[in-house]
Amino acid sequence: MPGLLLGDTFPNFEADTTVGRIRFHEFLGDSWGILFSHPRDFTPVCTTELACAAKISSEFQKRSVKMIALSIDSVDDHNSWSKDVMAFSGQSEGALPFPIIADHDRKLATQLGMLDPDELDQGGIPLTARCVFVIGPDKKLKLSILYPATTGRNFDELLRVIDSLQLTAQKKVATPVDWKPGDKVMVIPSLSDAEAAELFPNGVTTKEVPSGKKYLRYTQP
Repeated sequence: MPGLLLGDTFPNFEADTTVGRIRFHEFLGDSWGILFSHPRDFTPVCTTELACAAKISSEFQKRSVKMIALSIDSVDDHNSWSKDVMAFSGQSEGALPFPIIADHDRKLATQLGMLDPDELDQGGIPLTARCVFVIGPDKKLKLSILYPATTGRNFDELLRVIDSLQLTAQKKVATPVDWKPGDKVMVIPSLSDAEAAELFPNGVTTKEVPSGKKYLRYTQP
């Protein structure tokens, strides 16, 4: 994304939210974080997304991931919209389990490269795209995904990606296509066979390929 690359320190912005004014790094503390933006309040796709996020918020908590959303409307609008979101999620009596940032002047959306030039409001100003940022405990950007305003996100995939990020931050492995927790992982190419044997007591298996190269090495983490 323009101006913000994987490995960059995520900006320690200040913003008004539904839980008061925050400084982002202090809000995260020592946790992982996920920031997901929305084009605007009281819109259909955004409501389905926030409702899903609210339903599975405990899954993010299990992974020590703090959730925060962003939309271009005011805190008052966010608070009112949150009631619709919780009703849609089937939890009418509950409060939204994460804050929403008020970015009515689009300052933060502009800083983080979140604007969608193809989706404009009535005044012809770009709306916020559906961005996802995952930030590590070191406050560095670990993942960014940018969806257009017309495409809703898959939160099961976001959880899967976080599981991969957290695993690979701790072990010298990579996760293959369609990996899920519990599946075998791949030994990273920079490890020698001797190093891999020492690091992975569960053993390492190698998939034979026509080239004869021994690069498809699997293990159980």
